[in-house]
Amino acid sequence: MFSTTQMVRRAAQNRPHVLATVDGDRTQTWPEYAHKIACFAGGLQKLGIGADGCAAILALNSDRYFEFMYAVPWAGGIFQPINTRLAGPEVVYWLNDSEATVLFVDTTFAPLVEQIRGDLQHVQHYVFIDEGDVPDGYVPYAELVASDPVPDAGRCNEDIAGLFYTGGTTGRSKGVMLTHTNLVVNALQAISVLGVQQGDRILHVAPMFHIADAFVCMMSTALSGSNYFQPAFDPIATLQSVQDHKIQRMLLVPTMINMVVHQPTIGDYDVDSLESIWYGASPMPEAVIQQALKVLPKVQFYQAYGQTEAAPVITTLPPERHTFEGPMAGKMKSAGQALPGIDVAIMDDDNNIVDYGVVGEVCMRGPNIMKGYRNMEEQTAKTIVDGWLHTGDGGYMDEEGFVFIVDRVKDMIISGGENVYSAEVENALYQPDAVSQCAVIGIPDEKWGEAVHAIVVPKEGAECDEEALIEHCKSLIAGFKCPRSVSTQNEPLPLSGAGKILKTELRKPYWKEGERNVN
Repeated sequence: MFSTTQMVRRAAQNRPHVLATVDGDRTQTWPEYAHKIACFAGGLQKLGIGADGCAAILALNSDRYFEFMYAVPWAGGIFQPINTRLAGPEVVYWLNDSEATVLFVDTTFAPLVEQIRGDLQHVQHYVFIDEGDVPDGYVPYAELVASDPVPDAGRCNEDIAGLFYTGGTTGRSKGVMLTHTNLVVNALQAISVLGVQQGDRILHVAPMFHIADAFVCMMSTALSGSNYFQPAFDPIATLQSVQDHKIQRMLLVPTMINMVVHQPTIGDYDVDSLESIWYGASPMPEAVIQQALKVLPKVQFYQAYGQTEAAPVITTLPPERHTFEGPMAGKMKSAGQALPGIDVAIMDDDNNIVDYGVVGEVCMRGPNIMKGYRNMEEQTAKTIVDGWLHTGDGGYMDEEGFVFIVDRVKDMIISGGENVYSAEVENALYQPDAVSQCAVIGIPDEKWGEAVHAIVVPKEGAECDEEALIEHCKSLIAGFKCPRSVSTQNEPLPLSGAGKILKTELRKPYWKEGERNVN
């Protein structure tokens, strides 16, 4: 049986004296955590969360976020994290599409929820998850966890555990349905190669709404780890937490690693306890990893490549391959090798596996593949073909099974570890009357890996102001999706024979110095 909540019961049984969570002054052992979850689930059931009922959360990292992720399935439901960087209309779409009936909110996002509350079609109960005064119309978190404990609902295997939304190439977000098997199996697959040990002290600084940190939560629970929480990433606060709590492992995206290792005061902190850093979500710039290996010589770095639809990890690159010299060198530009239990293949447009060294689409199959996209059967059928998940990433495999990502089959930009689908940005840019044509591409950026850039063709006689277009986008979509720069031209954008804009041609001037068309 694969069940996220079974891992909680096991941790409470096997590690009764180990701290499960530490958040400021709040601490609890695994048995205390399991009891809290059972009470939390009882409160959720009173709010109507039962079999397949959806509860969502819009909040910063905390121990209560960690409780939410397990209490909802304990009650029988499906948990839905919401990206904290979304604009109001995007949050409305996610919640209306998921049909979540309960929404957990913290102090930071209560004002946003008040703005959109009238547009939410299914939310019946709002739960305030923070300390302090409870806003009008909210159920206090303390009231929920004061409920009588209820037995674990027994959700497992192919039952849906989590609903993680990701951007859509057509401009519509897709709800990725991840089962208990998906989440548990992927954690177990990765534990064997990511150096996780029983009872590790793990710091959560990457956003908990992201599948990557949810994956870390699953690994930690599987091995009864101690989880420490930081509301959001800050390089100095991260170093302080490592020092204060003797943190052994944490997940960072390359942008975060860059900020930590270039922090001028890094030498002032005792980070000797830190054994490993996992990173992913975007490739690692060579200059950043070289600096990281220099200033953190005792830390082992692991790269993980994957996507939400794979729950999420597909391949990993181990510490011994993080080198530029000797017999183990030469793989730093790869995304590593497949996890145990996963087949990875490079396929052509006809779904045939190509030879080593030939570029095609990276595909994988295994028990961690999503159940599908919520209410999107056609999209699901295009993504999972004959049991193979088509990632949309272009790459090749060498004769040792290392996967090298070179481009994207699907039109996506990864900026600071966040997926940005150009169609979403283009939909916003096309709304002003002055815009005749537009294309959104990723261009190299030293800090973010890629930056969102828009190329706009104004209508005849019209003018397009760069700042005005960016501000317009900010009113419709999340700030991280908005263009950081805009260029205008009078010539029409280049088109293919089928009438599609040739973004490969538009990217060339920006990427001509690089070895691949993604950063």
